[in-house]
Amino acid sequence: MRRYSPDITIMLNAVRKASKHIIRDFGELEHLQVSVKGQNDFVTNVDLKVQEIIYRELSKARPDYGFIMEEGQSEKLSSKNIWIIDPIDGTLNFMHGLPYFSISIAIKSNDKIIAGIIYNPVQNEFYWAEEGIGAFLNDQRLRVSARQSLDQSLIALGIPFLGRKNHKSHLKMQASVMKKVAGLRRFGAASLDLALVAAGRVDGFWEEGLSIWDIAAGVILVREAGGLVSGIKKNEDPLISGNIVAGNPKIVQALQKVLAT
Repeated sequence: MRRYSPDITIMLNAVRKASKHIIRDFGELEHLQVSVKGQNDFVTNVDLKVQEIIYRELSKARPDYGFIMEEGQSEKLSSKNIWIIDPIDGTLNFMHGLPYFSISIAIKSNDKIIAGIIYNPVQNEFYWAEEGIGAFLNDQRLRVSARQSLDQSLIALGIPFLGRKNHKSHLKMQASVMKKVAGLRRFGAASLDLALVAAGRVDGFWEEGLSIWDIAAGVILVREAGGLVSGIKKNEDPLISGNIVAGNPKIVQALQKVLAT
């Protein structure tokens, strides 16, 4: 059994503790309290409870680290090391009883992502990566797909939902990609989509308008699995723009070329 580094161990212990509440409430969806925090952007009592548990566990283990968290709390942003947390990525899936959602945590050190984990509590799948160590699913080493052409590739994507303004431009991009690939899949949780890319289960992924907590852990997973993560435009940083393309270098370049048209 692989020995985890102290930071990976801390993150793993935090998500395992927090996931007990997710599993409990996932089985009692009819009792779930839901409040609306924006058009088609929901936050549940479970999101808040999970974030509270993770924040408490990570603060106790690393009191000098800062925090960027989805549910409206950031602190110590001048710290050298910062936790980036999404308590439930794929909340809409969770609310509808679809077992495709995750807890995502990454560490940013001096503006560089150096470690991250993505945990699917329903499947008990623990994706993790650390700079220079590699990317793993539990104890199994991950590598991105080796497919070299879009016509053989299965591509995951994100689709803008109610309240987003770029529906028409997205449909044009999607139509362009559809003509080139073997298949498209929309799963509904960007962190897990990136984990699938790292595992070689899908060959590439693209989406626009994401937040740093959606993709930070997935970025290092894909890179440590031998893949490339870039912006939709070649000169943009996806962690800043929120526009991301991921896969092996050939697939990323091919997707960028199609999306640019």
